[in-house]
Amino acid sequence: MKVERFEELEIWQIARELSKNIKVLSTDNSFEKDFRFRDQIRAAAGSIMDNIAEGFERGGNKEFLQFLYIAKGSCGEVRSQNYRALDFGYVTQDQHEQINNQVIQLNVKINNLIQYLKNSNFKGEKYHK
Repeated sequence: MKVERFEELEIWQIARELSKNIKVLSTDNSFEKDFRFRDQIRAAAGSIMDNIAEGFERGGNKEFLQFLYIAKGSCGEVRSQNYRALDFGYVTQDQHEQINNQVIQLNVKINNLIQYLKNSNFKGEKYHK
């Protein structure tokens, strides 16, 4: 199956769901008042989906790989911030584990796509034309 739009990518869909979950969690009263931290974790979560989309739209596997690595880095940032949210009492242990599991699953799927693209002979849509 050929993917024609980034919205079709499972990793983008999971990243979108993660971003929504972070937004919901970070609207809690104590979390909401820590403006800098709240904005930072929201931005990091949004960065994952945005980098997947931007890399896909570049049309070349080499550039897509670069943006997937950035998205993976943002997964690490969200996971680290999620520990801070737990330590600060902004999320419960259950909420923390839910987010961590979602980020870890996403990270694995991004890594799987990276490995696939690295081993593929297809260079990307812009080189195919």
